[in-house]
Amino acid sequence: MFWNNLAVAINYFLEIALELVVLFVGITFLVGLIQEYVPEETIKGALGGRHKILGSVLGAGFGALTPFCSCSTIPLLLGMLNAGVPFAAAMAFLFASPLLNPVIISLFIILMGWRVALLYFAITFLGSIVIGLLLDAIGFASQVKSVAAVRSRCNCQQETDTRSRMQRSAEFAFGLFSQLVPYLLLGAGIGAFIHGFVPTEIISQFAGPDNPLAIPVAAVIGIPIYIRAETMIPIGLALIEKGMGVGAVLALIIGGAGASIPELTLLSAIFEKKLLSAFVLTILFIAVSAGYLANLVIA
Repeated sequence: MFWNNLAVAINYFLEIALELVVLFVGITFLVGLIQEYVPEETIKGALGGRHKILGSVLGAGFGALTPFCSCSTIPLLLGMLNAGVPFAAAMAFLFASPLLNPVIISLFIILMGWRVALLYFAITFLGSIVIGLLLDAIGFASQVKSVAAVRSRCNCQQETDTRSRMQRSAEFAFGLFSQLVPYLLLGAGIGAFIHGFVPTEIISQFAGPDNPLAIPVAAVIGIPIYIRAETMIPIGLALIEKGMGVGAVLALIIGGAGASIPELTLLSAIFEKKLLSAFVLTILFIAVSAGYLANLVIA
């Protein structure tokens, strides 16, 4: 029995790991090209001076194009706020950036199907916009501390020909891949172990779609464990195959990727306590809402 389970786990790991590697490098290379032709300063300028709703849509859209983890989002958020980007647009970016990017959406489509991917995108994208506008309307912009952004200066002139842009995009893709490949392989490894060795009955009983508390519990658990979405997706696929509800998996991914302990520590230097608490509650709300809606759609 053990050797059969081990063989199943190894086969699962090899299949998922190969898909993750090829997909991650390819999509990240395309993101690098987008960033080559649409630099950060251009996006900051586009977000400033806009109507609040349009600025929030653009902020969430910019967040959806940036393959950042939650902690990497904070310095860019600080730069936006100091550059005069409207509060609602900056918050929409903050919510969307760690949860939505081409890599995550592509992984969802390949591993979990387009319906789950579309639902995940719609809820997180629209939720980022609506919550950002709501926090601005309530007056939470006053809860941002006065913190100076530290910017790196570079006087070098980069080549702008197509070959140079392609080369920098490739360097960006493989550089990011070299940083994140341990997380990708870790996720594939944990998913393979679950797939091969964890009994289906256990997961179905405690985290199946019939357990109404599985979704909020998964959302709360996701925050302290700090699992990147790229890492959690292959784990979530294995959990779903073992009987865990899709909604609980989405809640776990959103909770872990959207409001991790390291991110909250960094945000505490920028946000007052009220805004920090509102941020955490917002992530939990999006996670739980996505979970219950996912179960309804799948049903």
